[in-house]
Amino acid sequence: MRVVIARCSVNYEGRLSAHLPSAVRLIMVKADGCVAIHADGGAYKPLNWMNAPNRLIEEPHEWRVTNTKGDTLRITMEELLSDSSWEFGVDPGLQKDGVEAHLQELLAADPTRIEDGLTLVRREHSTDIGPVDLLCRDPAGVAVVIEVKRRGEIDGVEQLTRYLARMERDPTLRPLRGIFVAQSIKPQAKVLAQSRDIACVEVDYDSLRGIESPQQALF
Repeated sequence: MRVVIARCSVNYEGRLSAHLPSAVRLIMVKADGCVAIHADGGAYKPLNWMNAPNRLIEEPHEWRVTNTKGDTLRITMEELLSDSSWEFGVDPGLQKDGVEAHLQELLAADPTRIEDGLTLVRREHSTDIGPVDLLCRDPAGVAVVIEVKRRGEIDGVEQLTRYLARMERDPTLRPLRGIFVAQSIKPQAKVLAQSRDIACVEVDYDSLRGIESPQQALF
């Protein structure tokens, strides 16, 4: 992880254009290549970012981050205040709570509850940035990367996006696609997933366990 604090301005050019005027900001460059620009506030969400895979070109007063889609993130460095790096090693991944872990187990036992025709290749498929919940294949043989959450939020979509970017580098898995699965998915997460060609599926935990809801039992 490389952490840079600098007074800078930022311009993003792609499907949309965005500009951040001059200010002191935190720039994070992660081991997978992701570049994120943060302010001193606003919780976890960066002001602007470029997900991996990408290319970072550093010049004395400007950083340029580009990707294969033609997007460009330009960071104009006005004053460098701090520049440091740390080796984090392999992350063990998020430890799931009991419901989330059981939800993943139930879906691994029958992936067709997510989508017709899916067959399980591996549960907790290992990558160099953490384990993927479920790796499946559809009837056409396409690899399907599945992230399972109890509550579907934006950070879960971001997590699946990172997995897809890393696994896309493996020629034995290409082509591949992603499905974000949760008991309930927030509207903002659905919009972000749709923009990244990630399908969203909501599942009923009790139904997966074979338990009828009280409302169904009345009729």
